[in-house]
Amino acid sequence: MFRIGTGFDVHAFEPGNKIYLCGVEIPFDKSLAGHSDADVALHALTDAILGALALGDIGLHFPDTDKKWKKADSVIFLNWSITQAKKRKLKLSNIDLTIICEKPKINSYREKLILNLSKICSLEHDRINVKATTTERLGFTGREEGIASLCSILLHETN
Repeated sequence: MFRIGTGFDVHAFEPGNKIYLCGVEIPFDKSLAGHSDADVALHALTDAILGALALGDIGLHFPDTDKKWKKADSVIFLNWSITQAKKRKLKLSNIDLTIICEKPKINSYREKLILNLSKICSLEHDRINVKATTTERLGFTGREEGIASLCSILLHETN
């Protein structure tokens, strides 16, 4: 059995000096606004897994109205979704993640992001793709108001 999931997330910029993508701290002249650490990439990945499992989305399980999740590390959300897959005898086959922004430039961090996802997800690094794109200065990401992320994943049955 196979299950396919997609996830999408967006966070606006706010004053700050770093952002988190794929659980990696990246120095930047802004931060991402959010109830948790606002890791837009991990949120999209978590939603993709939850979608494949037909378990709703990240906000259903970790609502921003719950103070418990204030400034929470998004790895917690991702690990919980992976545990839900394991309970159903499913495992990640691959991750295809797109980060959409003008800045910061992602490609110089690409290998670090892949290696961290590999560690978190217990998945070989050659089954993880992280890519970045811009919107050619169109829309909120083009105006450098925030970052969006899109993720597709495949789950497969384990024995």
